[in-house]
Amino acid sequence: MNLLSREAEPGEILPADYFRRLRPEELFTRAAPLEVDLGCGDGSFLLKMAQRHPARNFLGVERLLGRMRKVCRRSQALHLGNVRVLRLEAKYTVQWLLPPSSVSRLHLLFPDPWPKARHHKRRLLQQEFLAALENVLIPGGEILFKTDHEGYFQWAREEFETFGRFQLLDWPEEAFFYPPTDFEALWRAEGRAVFRLRAAAARVQ
Repeated sequence: MNLLSREAEPGEILPADYFRRLRPEELFTRAAPLEVDLGCGDGSFLLKMAQRHPARNFLGVERLLGRMRKVCRRSQALHLGNVRVLRLEAKYTVQWLLPPSSVSRLHLLFPDPWPKARHHKRRLLQQEFLAALENVLIPGGEILFKTDHEGYFQWAREEFETFGRFQLLDWPEEAFFYPPTDFEALWRAEGRAVFRLRAAAARVQ
């Protein structure tokens, strides 16, 4: 049951019930490939992708209210009917709310690397999350992950290899349109390396 009393922002998804999986039509009324930007921040990546691919639906997931409202305002100003935003924690969204076999691509860009060893258990990319991700991706659906933290990148590769039901794919620099986030542009300007991983769900239904 939804215990929130506030009105939904234009373009925001405000579920009536946070304790069941959403139906596809509750995300978007039109049928189209769904891409999810998990932790969309200020929406810079999300909105550029939505502008470039009007035939796809784009869902931004963002925990912070101010950022979520900013993305909604920017989306409305750009008249992007293929963008909606959900204010929620990333892991919970994948594990409990997204419909099974609904997501064609999930973008996880520069999540908190939790660099201290005692905090590694808080990292998102772990076996439990990968199992939930496999459930919401369509067969052959992809996750695209970027980080500036080499240790987290190596951790992610090992988690995928241990899980064993994703196929790691090549991701050349100019393989397809993929705009940088504001953070990425800043870090690259500072000469920092960016590590990227692309994997496809191998589950056959």
